Formats: sequence, C-alpha cells, structure tokens
Amino acid sequence: MKVEQLFTCHNVSEEKRVPMATLSFQGSAMHWWTSLMREKQIMREPSIKYWNEFRSALRRRHIPPYFERELMDKLQRLQQRNLSVEKYRQQMELHMLRVGIREEERTTIARFQCVLNLEIRDKVELLPYRDLNELVQLCVRVEQQLRRKPSFRKETTPYPKKDFNKEGYSSYSKDRPLEKEIEKEKPSDETRTSSIKCFKCLGRGHIASQCPTKKTMIIRGNEILSEESTSSSSSSSSEEDASLSSSEEAPCEGDLLVVQRLLTNQPNDQDQSQRENLFHSRCKIFKKTCSLIVDSGSCNNFVSQRLVDKLNLTTIAHPKSYKLQWLNEDGPIEVKDQVNVPFSIGKYKDEILCDIIPMDASHILLGRP
Repeated sequence: MKVEQLFTCHNVSEEKRVPMATLSFQGSAMHWWTSLMREKQIMREPSIKYWNEFRSALRRRHIPPYFERELMDKLQRLQQRNLSVEKYRQQMELHMLRVGIREEERTTIARFQCVLNLEIRDKVELLPYRDLNELVQLCVRVEQQLRRKPSFRKETTPYPKKDFNKEGYSSYSKDRPLEKEIEKEKPSDETRTSSIKCFKCLGRGHIASQCPTKKTMIIRGNEILSEESTSSSSSSSSEEDASLSSSEEAPCEGDLLVVQRLLTNQPNDQDQSQRENLFHSRCKIFKKTCSLIVDSGSCNNFVSQRLVDKLNLTTIAHPKSYKLQWLNEDGPIEVKDQVNVPFSIGKYKDEILCDIIPMDASHILLGRP
C-alpha cells in the first residue's frame, strides 16, 4: 500500500511501476525475480509488465493458500475482553480490510456490538444511534464512565488531646474508677468453669473427655460381668499394656486366646469389616516361627515364595493355573505351583495345600474354611 501511494503521488505510469518496484529487490528477493523472468523466457510466456500481475506473483510467492481462512477465523473469534473500544474497532477494521469483506453498515454494527463487553453492551443497547461512528462514540463514553472510581470522602473528627501538664494527677485518678468497674464486669475463671456441664456424670466444671468418673462395662445378654469406675487404674493399666505390647511378640506356643470387643460407651460408625476379617498370628513350620494371617475374604490359601525357597519345600504343579490382579499394580501374577505346608499353632497341628505367590505382608495367608 505504501508503494502504491508513492506511485499515485508521483503519477507513475502503469508500464514503469513494475521496473521501479524491482529496483529495491535485494538478496533472496532479487534471486526469485531473476529466476521467475528466466523461467518465463524458457517457457516462452509473456513477461510481467503490469502492476496487478506483479502483485499476484508476489502473493503466490509469499502468502500461503490458507492465509485468508486464518484471517476469517481471527475475525470471527475477535472479542473485546481487555481491549479498549477504540483498539477493538481498529482490530476489527484491520481484519476486515485484509480479508476484503464488504458488507452493509448494519451488518458491521451487529458484528461490532455482539462481542462487546457485557457492561458496555447492556448500556449502549438502551441508547439511540444512527451509524457505526455514533455507536463507537457512545461505547467510548460508557467505557470512560465505568473507569471512573467512586471517591468516598471520609469525615473524621479530631480527637481531643489531653494536657497532662495542666490536669496532672487528677485526670489519672478520674480514670481509675472506670477501670475498676470494667474489672468487676469481667467474668472470673471460676464462673466460666462452673457453667461447663458434663453430659456423662451431669457434673459441672469439666467436659466429658476429662470426666474423672469413667465407667467401662462388659455386658453379655442381660448379665453384667464386670464394672470398673477407677480412672487412675485404667490409665495405669493402659500404660502397662502399651509397654507389654511394644516389647512382647505374638505367641506361637501354648493356648491362644482372642479378645472380642462386646460393648463400648462411645459408638463408632466407621466400617470395621477390615478389623473383623483380618487376624494376625504366629505359627511354627519346621521349628521356624512364621507370620500367619487369617482373612475370611480371601478365596484361596497362599504361601510366600520366599518361605518356600528358604525352607526348600517340595512344590507341585497347579492343576488349574490362574492369574491374580489384586497383589500389585504392575499387572496380573500367574499362579502356577502349589505346596503342602505343615504348620502348628500351640497344640494344633495341620498340613494345608497352599498356592505359591510373591508376598511380603505375611508368610502364610489362610482364607478358605
């Protein structure tokens, strides 16, 4: 466009425009123009003499065929967003000029108005306008009004300053009774604690978690088997149980007892299926202490591959091999072998057929009855 303006300003004729434009070619542009003219001479085609032919050759050389489609997409996706009204209008007119769209003014007004910001469009729709220029001017005025921030003037009264040199000790003595009245109005710690009520023993001065009269009962049917109401003994016994549990290992000889919880004074709504179904213990295999888990949710009996290798147990091929998916996240594990495992728990002795799998949680996992 700049070159065409120069040609128009100096009244350059049509025959001289192409030679004058090619005088400024350098580097790759000059090589392209020379090769194009040589190719036309070889093909015995007429050379480029007119300005429109020269522009078409430049478009074929530098502008891809999808350029106009991209410009149309940019024009359709153009929105105001963070742009000012003037900047948005310039962007829209530039895209329309590049694409070469010629449409009626009412169509351009609808295109301009539909993608304005809502706070501007809602106000402009209520105002009259005749053409696109008036619409843009109204949008600019509305935009300026929205940018104005409301100014709040805070009225403050000067705080009176006291002259301590004149008032002296008298002003200090006048303020002292007010401080005493405020201290009287403040509730003491005794009144606060006395207002707290325990919902267990219905006493005052403490909450339920700090109640000194805790009671624990074990009920079977309609009979009360035991009742204890000493908080100090329960705390000391819990400390002893914690020390014993941390130092002793699970027994694998003698009588094995299981304690089942019957009743607690604080119900727990959480799911206890995992706690009820899993039972950890110890057993003897060839005088070796091994860990054992009883899980009612398991479909088969399993033994660790590590235990089989350590004790050199004789394995047999599984009659129906299968795959397990729940052991790890890497993929299914194929169960191919079985082994007879003799074990004992106290006076109980048995030999059970187990499938061999790589397992780290326990040496033996019993699931079937």
